[in-house]
Amino acid sequence: MSKFILLLLVMASMRQSAFGQDFWLPKDSVNGVPKSAATSFVIENRAYLVAGTDDFEYKRKMYSYRADQNDWDDEVSLGGDGGDGLARVGATSFSLQHEGQTKGYVALGQTQTIAFMNDLWEYDRSTEAWTQKATFTGAPRREAVSFVIANKAYVGTGNSATGFKKDFYTYDPSSNSWEQITDFAGTARRAAVAFSMENYGFIGTGDDGTLCNDFWMYNPQTEQWIQKANFPGGVRSGACGWAAYPVCYLGTGQDANYTYLNDLWEYNYFLNNWTQRADLPGPGRKNAVAFYLDGLGFIGTGYNNGTFYDDLWAYSGTAALAEQERFAIEVFPNPTADFIALTTTLSEENIAIFNQLGQKMNFMLEKVGSKLVLDVRHFPEGLYYLQLKGAQLQQSTTFVKCNGSL
Repeated sequence: MSKFILLLLVMASMRQSAFGQDFWLPKDSVNGVPKSAATSFVIENRAYLVAGTDDFEYKRKMYSYRADQNDWDDEVSLGGDGGDGLARVGATSFSLQHEGQTKGYVALGQTQTIAFMNDLWEYDRSTEAWTQKATFTGAPRREAVSFVIANKAYVGTGNSATGFKKDFYTYDPSSNSWEQITDFAGTARRAAVAFSMENYGFIGTGDDGTLCNDFWMYNPQTEQWIQKANFPGGVRSGACGWAAYPVCYLGTGQDANYTYLNDLWEYNYFLNNWTQRADLPGPGRKNAVAFYLDGLGFIGTGYNNGTFYDDLWAYSGTAALAEQERFAIEVFPNPTADFIALTTTLSEENIAIFNQLGQKMNFMLEKVGSKLVLDVRHFPEGLYYLQLKGAQLQQSTTFVKCNGSL
């Protein structure tokens, strides 16, 4: 029997999982003063946080965050140099492709002098400029929600001068125009949570005079709202969430007993069910921001009983379950004199080996059945680090190279 085949047979009984529970990691605090009721959008590898309020005033300042650098940078304020009076809370935001690039948009909300806004602003990252776009054609409002499907923004619900709303509108950046669509099928409300996933929009929770825990999906093809499994975490408003197909996440907020919550729940698109996940380690809060960036979900800022927050937390959850199977690292024997075999669908460019000095090593690779077999016979004796890196996850292990035959 060849050494390759013998190696694979022995390893089959020694597979180890490289993964544990979902978890949260503390990240760099948001620049500026602690704040609540801000809004956020993502452009390529950066998340942007705009506006909000502290104990003293509304804000229009914007900051950007890169997950790979774990660092916040100051950015131009909403409206640019001429944006006085645009500081606000309760806005909604989204990202769209326009003129060949991704741009960020901020709409609606409440300023310190105007209770209900209907303006729309576009941020161009390449020029660092804000441009006012077509005015929202529905009633001015704050605490609305938005999601994006097929490069159109869907904006609706919220609180207006005449009360809570359930009407919905789409914004097309190519024509810079708004169009009314089918009303939301749930009750009129404010402070709900919304996101898009697999070309559908989702809305859940919020305040319709009493707090809600219903959850709805919008199909743009049929223009229908479909009620899905109710959110099991209890009624709430001021929650936040994000999507990471085939699951999405909803958590935090304030319940009917005025308790500030730090729980997190995962909704499965295929199973139409909810599973509770690891609680946010930070304090419970409402009116936080959430975004999805570089394979991680993030929650930051918010308010709890007189305290404003500037913390940021990253969640590594089950969105990458399909990728986890690709990351099973099997090294046998260890120490090894000649070969390493991997059970993974990752390709050669996703695999790296480093020596103890951090120098990247060259290796030969052969496909044997479902295994990738790495030839390391030319490596000097010593400890080595083997790294697998995919779109959402990264995993590493160590092995020892020794001389001699097995």
